[in-house]
Amino acid sequence: MASFGQQMLTVAVGWEIYERTHSALALSFVGLAAFLPMVAMTLPAGHVADTRERKQVIIVMQGAMALTSLGLALASWKGLPVAWTFICLFAAGVAQTFLWSASASFLPQLVAREEFPLAVNWNSTTFQLSAVTGPAAGGALIALTHSAATVYALNALAALFCLAMICLVRARHKPLAKQEVSVESLLGGFRFVFGHRVILGAITLDMFAVLFGGATGLLPQYAKDILKVGPQGLGLLTAALPVGSIACALLMAHRPPMKKAGRALIAAVVVFGLATIAFGGSRWFWFSILMLFLCGFADNVSVIVRHTLVQLLTPDAMRGRVSSVNNLFIGTSNQLGWFESGLVSQYFGPVFSVVSGGAATILVVLAVAWIWPEIPRFGRLVPSEAPPAGPGPADVPQK
Repeated sequence: MASFGQQMLTVAVGWEIYERTHSALALSFVGLAAFLPMVAMTLPAGHVADTRERKQVIIVMQGAMALTSLGLALASWKGLPVAWTFICLFAAGVAQTFLWSASASFLPQLVAREEFPLAVNWNSTTFQLSAVTGPAAGGALIALTHSAATVYALNALAALFCLAMICLVRARHKPLAKQEVSVESLLGGFRFVFGHRVILGAITLDMFAVLFGGATGLLPQYAKDILKVGPQGLGLLTAALPVGSIACALLMAHRPPMKKAGRALIAAVVVFGLATIAFGGSRWFWFSILMLFLCGFADNVSVIVRHTLVQLLTPDAMRGRVSSVNNLFIGTSNQLGWFESGLVSQYFGPVFSVVSGGAATILVVLAVAWIWPEIPRFGRLVPSEAPPAGPGPADVPQK
């Protein structure tokens, strides 16, 4: 439900900002408003997730997300300056950063180790299902009411509903003894990630693929100026990506764990880049939908491989901090990629922005395969043994 509301909000924010400013550069600042708090709060968020009860952190941050959505609704309803929208987005970015670290590190405590890849897959499926219905519902509501305020208010209700559901979860996280905030503690996640070449390579590949290849930030411009399909068409374009992810998740749910996960990851990112290039040059609405579908299908492979590696190769005492680093790499690439796409589009046009980004993604794949040859050689997705406390044998690919 929370994801459903957030997906509606994403469509509403993009539509409202572009409708009020008619500026691709203004759209880029939407990503920047979420990028800055993520960078600033990543280290504290990881520390909190490892030293506080994770369930309580999730509850508090869901409440904060509801408040920021109410702020967006008020700003839209009263027609306040666009700056107020960016302030609310910045505050939501702070809450989201703490929420991601706590929830990602809480998930491995809910299922057995051998079932974790399947849990990641189904978790991704439910998220993507909300990402299909959310944008379509958001676009329809905007077309019906000609206002984003209703969407923001509904997102606040969805966040509160999620808060209530989390309260019913019985599992609890037993944090370590309280640690004082120190540079050593805060940087522990970075040291762990940079000490494991497989984890670092997988995160880096996904980060740059999203940074260069993501066309999501320009979908409002494509819907209005290039494909000319309006807000309802924007909802369908936004939904095409998660539909592809769901199709991938359903396929993978009925297959055994990957035996050649590294090769699958490399191939998926190449397909993602090629589909992005095709979308960028398309002028046919339904072909654009198909290409976004392929982007979503390929991206879900990367999500499952990366998230499973990060969580299963990390000891529980460090999962919060390592999850924060992972979220920083991936989350900021989403937001910074939105900014980069809008900035390039402002000066060179949306088609050049998307096509060049897809080409850069393919170059990134080649670079990662050369720098981290362990990635294409990585075997089984589920390690047979628990991870050690620090860098070492867990980094060796399972053949």
